[in-house]
Amino acid sequence: MNKPFRFAAEQVLLWVALVGSVQAQKPPPPPAELFFQGPALTQAQLSPDGQHVAMLVADRTQPARLVVVNLGTMKPTVAAALDGSAVQRFRWVNERRLVFEGETLPTLPGQPVVGPGLFAVDADGSAFRQLVETTPLQIRHQPEVPKDILRPGGITGPAWAGVQPGADLGPALLAVGTRLWRTAGPRQDDSVWVVSGDATEPPDKAALKIQRLNTRTGASLDFETPANTVDALLDPGQHLRMAVTRESGRLQVLWRDNDKQSLRRVQALEARGPAVWRPLALGADGTVYVVAETNGRDALHTWDPVTTQLSQPALAASKEFDVSPELLFKAGRLVGARYLIDAEITQWFDPAAKALQSRIDALLPVTANRLSLPERGDSPFVLVQSFADVQPMLTQVYNTQTQRLTQLGVSHPGVSPQQMGLTDFVHYPARDGRQIPAYLTLPPGGGANQNLPLVVLVHDGPRARGATWQWQREVQFLATRGYAVLQPAYRGSTGFGRVHFDAGWQPGGQAMQTDLADAARWAVSTGLADPKRIALAGAGYGGLATLWGLAQEPALYRCGVDWAGMTNISQAQVGVRDTAGDAGSAWQPAPWPAASEDSRDALAAAARINQPVLLAHGLLDARVPIQRLEPLRDAFKSHSQSVEWVAYANEGEEWRRLETRLDFWSRVERFLARHMPAGN
Repeated sequence: MNKPFRFAAEQVLLWVALVGSVQAQKPPPPPAELFFQGPALTQAQLSPDGQHVAMLVADRTQPARLVVVNLGTMKPTVAAALDGSAVQRFRWVNERRLVFEGETLPTLPGQPVVGPGLFAVDADGSAFRQLVETTPLQIRHQPEVPKDILRPGGITGPAWAGVQPGADLGPALLAVGTRLWRTAGPRQDDSVWVVSGDATEPPDKAALKIQRLNTRTGASLDFETPANTVDALLDPGQHLRMAVTRESGRLQVLWRDNDKQSLRRVQALEARGPAVWRPLALGADGTVYVVAETNGRDALHTWDPVTTQLSQPALAASKEFDVSPELLFKAGRLVGARYLIDAEITQWFDPAAKALQSRIDALLPVTANRLSLPERGDSPFVLVQSFADVQPMLTQVYNTQTQRLTQLGVSHPGVSPQQMGLTDFVHYPARDGRQIPAYLTLPPGGGANQNLPLVVLVHDGPRARGATWQWQREVQFLATRGYAVLQPAYRGSTGFGRVHFDAGWQPGGQAMQTDLADAARWAVSTGLADPKRIALAGAGYGGLATLWGLAQEPALYRCGVDWAGMTNISQAQVGVRDTAGDAGSAWQPAPWPAASEDSRDALAAAARINQPVLLAHGLLDARVPIQRLEPLRDAFKSHSQSVEWVAYANEGEEWRRLETRLDFWSRVERFLARHMPAGN
């Protein structure tokens, strides 16, 4: 197995050697726009035959478009562009056709951000078709695309034509909310599998409706699945081989050896617990790959439908982290597994791929390098996506014949690694002795790193992984302003094993809160943080935790920043199913704190807070409608003059507009400078 990434001391030495001494006189911090502009290039994907790369490309004047580069000629083509809206997610159907979604923005108060639709187009921009209903989007017939859309020094080309909508309307569009489902390997035909259902339904009530959808004609075929199906596996021939149903709080696993047989019940599982597992994929040879718990942490196994036993030992596992991988196949054979530990790694099972990884890592020694290989054929091209704590995603193509790298672009042009702060994965002791994982980012420039102003940044969730080792725009923005940033993976976070997750919810979820205070105290005890300059900040659940932290620990925190925050912990129960499409369904309902209704309520906390607070919210937020924030704002103003309040008229839960992000983070910069200025 590959060694986990540990980028701390050796990372510092490599960056210093390559980019010059960080002890030189520091320039002014980079402008906010450098951090908060949308990515110029993102989501690059190699075609199944390795002859093209598709990616989303944007600039300040136009939203993201779907661009396809022919790797033989290095000629780019805009395959799809939406008028006034961004192309949001995409996937190759086969080597010539892609499917993609459009970005949707809320337009009415309380309106959920739903209906991204589903569209399909050929790689050359022809044969466009809308497949799924969406909120109103108009298709741009001939988008004007500047020649220098990609980073200078990368690919250039002539003005590119956009999509041409077909005249044949064809079958009726599928309903809003229909989304991509996992498909076994790249297809020779033009079909994908889609799934529909209410994404906000609790797991006990959720059931999948699976359909086969022809992306060229728009015709769909319902797939018969057992009642109460919550997950399924299809073989490479697109036959249903496994179904998982939920009955009376238990999971039933149904299997058939081939498409001529009927499904039969082979195993029963508890919906939650150490014996549960979930399917990932079915190999061309019939191997079933699943994620199951090993020694309290998720790991990759195979499952035998005859014995119903899991492979031992696990194919991929970690003593400290959950392993829930993306599986990498070539010609239907598993060649690698990509997953997060302290950073992203790829564990290669194929010796040639492992050797190629080592060769490229030697060429790019200071970044984590994600390789995408052709899934079939003998193309010499390999997609290389490189990133680090101080380096935004850099996309290149490696030619195994010429052994040369060609740069396609970078997500955030203009970001200089020398001006960013280094991030390290650390642990700190909680008050009960438990070691809590966290990511610590220090201001750029080195030095003593003592007595610094500290921002404890609380991730949303709480059932989420939170931070990982990569370039993070909010974190780096704060670091370049002179602040140390500590991101605790407090109990209740995912990714660190079941015990760590479960420990956050008892009693009443209070451990999630005390872990934050213990993080701040640890930073003070090491000499890193100035005890008089500590801020608590977060969005969503992190916003609620910020207010409760200020109320519970008035002597510990100097101020707080809460944006798009929840007003009650019960709001974290919304959205327990995955809505992205490829990850399947969330089987396991998380335990919930047995706490009184007001014990984690923002309004109850507000009456006890006297520290300065910056509150910001979107008027179109569906999870926490603005009507719930106004009493909170008024409660602060009734007893404190230190609250700053801003509401953004055109934003929901996620702030998608550049002007909003620039305004808010500029306010954060001024707010922190007033109440806990950087510099001794």
